[in-house]
Amino acid sequence: MAVAFLDHPRPAAFAHRGGAAHGLENSWPAFEYAVKLGYAYLETDARVTSDGVLLAFHDRTLDRVTDSSGPVAAMPYSEVATARIGGKEPIPLIEDLLGSWPELRFNIDLKDAGSIRAVGRALSRTRSWDRVCITSFSGARLREAMGILDRPVCMAVTPAAIAALRYAGVPGRALAAWLARSGAQCAQVPRQIATREFIRRAQALGLHVHVWTLNTRHAIERALDLGADGVMTDQIVLLRDVLTERGQWHPRPGFSDRPVFTEPRL
Repeated sequence: MAVAFLDHPRPAAFAHRGGAAHGLENSWPAFEYAVKLGYAYLETDARVTSDGVLLAFHDRTLDRVTDSSGPVAAMPYSEVATARIGGKEPIPLIEDLLGSWPELRFNIDLKDAGSIRAVGRALSRTRSWDRVCITSFSGARLREAMGILDRPVCMAVTPAAIAALRYAGVPGRALAAWLARSGAQCAQVPRQIATREFIRRAQALGLHVHVWTLNTRHAIERALDLGADGVMTDQIVLLRDVLTERGQWHPRPGFSDRPVFTEPRL
């Protein structure tokens, strides 16, 4: 079943954590800079506080990227809200990101079990089912999300399905039937897995292949030459420039391609 999330011209360009090479990862300035560059796809992570507030935040704890510390899942939002990314920026709420840019598509990585139902609520409140893709390193989280979402949503395949594709341990017909039942539409994999053969097998089953996280010209061009359907990067200026040179840069509809000279504030 086709989903609207994937109907943008390929290859899809994803701003990983908003474009972490140009701003504080998963911060408002990082996302805003990607928007100014014309990106149609933003990638982020989902975690919940102890009282169920859904954050765009990668780590299990606040320690690495904020001026606070402690496990996110054990803290109420009233505490987490005081944390500042890089000592400067508040942690965005996923619902606020969805609501602020209704024309954009969001790739959301479920980082904990509590985020699953919270994402479902955010999609319902913002009516964003058609412009979100759900992914996770946890097959259990993906299967639970598939079961509870009340509308069709783009889903990435589970790690088990990726292994089956990589090693051809499951016959193509059986795997195709399983994918059809699961509703999975894309395989999101690191460059080590995204070989020409893997991409060929995945695309033969109707899957888009998105490769992460490619931050050099060589890695980006190699994935594109192998036929990848999308690239995720922290280096969002580099990816835009490479795609432009190749005639493959597809900004979001309605974007006015004016030069952007300023970097986000750090």
